[in-house]
Amino acid sequence: MVQQLTLRPAHPEDFAFCERTYFEPMRATIEELGLDEARHLANFANRWEVEQVRIVMMCGQIIGWLQTASTDDALFLAQFFIDTRFQRQGIGSRLMRILIEEAAHEHKAVTLGVVKTNPARRLYERLGFRVTHEDQYKFYMRRQPDRTPA
Repeated sequence: MVQQLTLRPAHPEDFAFCERTYFEPMRATIEELGLDEARHLANFANRWEVEQVRIVMMCGQIIGWLQTASTDDALFLAQFFIDTRFQRQGIGSRLMRILIEEAAHEHKAVTLGVVKTNPARRLYERLGFRVTHEDQYKFYMRRQPDRTPA
């Protein structure tokens, strides 16, 4: 069973943790896709907006983070990473259900993009997300607000 999870607003000093938890698992994908790592680092820094980021806490310890942005009809999940030491314990499912409930409360869908090689796509599909379109690297998914949270 997943222990109590809490989300807190990010602070600028959380950037290093977020960068590390992003690049540790993404490094292999960046190499596999032949992307420029230095350019990816710079893009990450430009996309990371402290006011959109929440830090995932469990038992007082930082274990992950997510970045969301609200649009007229959806909550967009821009980034979502759990420290590798805490993966495969149901935490991602629990956090996604929290986001789905937040969006449903506002009568909004949840949208996201997932790298095609990322196994998290199966989690998103189990939670009711459907692919709406794709590009060279990602599947873009949406979960309608009228569905009962999983």
